[in-house]
Amino acid sequence: MAMNDLPILSALRTKMQWHQERQRVLAENISNSDTPNFRPRDLVEPKLDNAGSVVGGGMGTLPMMRTSGSHIAASGAPETFENDHGRSGFQTRPAGNAVNLEDQMLKVSANQMDYAAVTSLYTRSLGMLKTAIGKR
Repeated sequence: MAMNDLPILSALRTKMQWHQERQRVLAENISNSDTPNFRPRDLVEPKLDNAGSVVGGGMGTLPMMRTSGSHIAASGAPETFENDHGRSGFQTRPAGNAVNLEDQMLKVSANQMDYAAVTSLYTRSLGMLKTAIGKR
């Protein structure tokens, strides 16, 4: 088996390709920020199983159970306080364009940081494997 065929490296390559494609989509959103009736798009993040392959479906996650009212609620649980910041999904300008440049730029910077983290992990994994087999 070639080193590049390992499931973890394959999963990391899939994640890097997803980040590259997402960067293209976000750049397209920004470039069309003045196009009438344009709606911003985004990609759905691929789900990876433990073996590193993309999961098409399957079971959902089970929520954490609270056995006492004094326990801290699990992350993602509904909040008890009002969480309305005056935004509803997206805002549409009079020309019909719904691109919010601030949101798109935040997504671009988060995508860049995530891509850098994945590439660093990929590089370190290759280096560790090369060290393990004595090729370094």
